[in-house]
Formats: sequence, C-alpha cells, structure tokens
Amino acid sequence: MTWSEMQPLLEQACWDTLYMVGWSTVIAVVGGLPLGVLLVLTDRGGLLQNVVANKVIGQVVNVARSMPFIILMVALMGFTRSITGTTIGREAAIVPLAIGAIPFFARLVETAVREVDGGLVEAVQSMGGNTWTIVRKVLVPEALPSLIASTTTTIVALIGYSAMAGTVGAGGLGDIAIRYGYQRFETQLMWITVAILAVVISLIQFAGDYAARSLHRRGGRSGPAPKLRLLKAATADTKTV
Repeated sequence: MTWSEMQPLLEQACWDTLYMVGWSTVIAVVGGLPLGVLLVLTDRGGLLQNVVANKVIGQVVNVARSMPFIILMVALMGFTRSITGTTIGREAAIVPLAIGAIPFFARLVETAVREVDGGLVEAVQSMGGNTWTIVRKVLVPEALPSLIASTTTTIVALIGYSAMAGTVGAGGLGDIAIRYGYQRFETQLMWITVAILAVVISLIQFAGDYAARSLHRRGGRSGPAPKLRLLKAATADTKTV
C-alpha cells in the first residue's frame, strides 16, 4: 500500500479517534467530577457524612472500574443501540467509552480532592460557608492542578480504549491497525498507526503536565498568599449568600 493510499485512511482514522475521545472525555468529566466529590463529602468526617451512601457509591464505582473494557462494550450493546440506534461506528463507541471512563475519573477526582488542606475547609466553615461554597471556592480550585493531571490520565486511557473499540467496528486508529495492519498484513501501516498513537499521547501528556504545573505555580497549594486570596473570595461569597 502506497502513502497516497494510506494518507486518507489515516486522516479519517485520526479524526474519528479524536472525536470519540473528545466527547467521551467531556462526558467523563461532567459525570465523574461530581461523583468523585460526592465520595469525599459522604465519607466519614465529610461535610455530608453518610456512610451507607458512600459505601453504595463506592461499590458501584469499583464494579464499573473492575470490568474489562471489551466486556463492557459487549454488555452495553443493548443500551448503546437504544441511544444511538446502532452498535458500530464512532457515535456508538462513545457510549461505552464514556461509561467506562466516568468511574475511572471519579476515583482520580476523589484522590485529588482528599489532598486539599483540611485547614482551609475548616476556615471557610468557621466563616459560615455552606457545603456548596466550600466545594466551589475551596475543594475544586485547590485541587485543580491535580484535576488537570487526572483529566490527562483519563484522556490517555480513553485513547487506549478507543483503539480497543476499533476491533469491533468503532472506527479510528485501532480499526485501521486491525483491518489493514493485521488482517491484510499491511505491517507498515500498522507501525505508522502505532507511531501516530505514541505521538498523540505524548503531546497530550506534555500539554496536561504543563497546564498542571502552571496552575500549581499560579495558585493551588503553592503558599500562604494564594490561600489568603482564596479565603477572602470564600468570605465574600458567604456574605452574598
């Protein structure tokens, strides 16, 4: 296969992969962020302590995380068909990708939020801040560098999942590697696909690390001055409530 034959295939495959991963990441962040915060809030000593709810949510997240992605795709075929009308193609792949990524991201969010200085939470509480104020003004802003790193990790994992989804007709770079690289013995095309995936993952990891470091230097847990500004903002917010 010549380069002129491979180029359109690779361009379409790259776009399909980015499309699947992009939408899956958005859904994973929207669903996983509140779920991860809720795991912290409902834990023992949390602002919304509820051990039963915490255990139930934790078990659901654990079960979803423990399921291999290829099995999850098969198990969700009926649900995927009811939403998208099909079980193949990039739109159909977004459903299991997003559902598989939500619990994964939720656990990363939980870890990031637990690292927030408890003294800040207590300080805002003493000023009359409610749970919503603490989440919005303390927990999420302080954990933001870690949340960016968690999002980067999730994107990298989703790229791997999307390649796996390609084996069952989802399209993307995984589909090209299987259909042409493996089944038609186009070894050169398969290695080009591998190289593209490696480059894309490296760029995403670099961008995520850079963003996380930049946010950490500008604020987060870098020193007393950002914490003072944070407390002032939280105080102003409690006064307006």
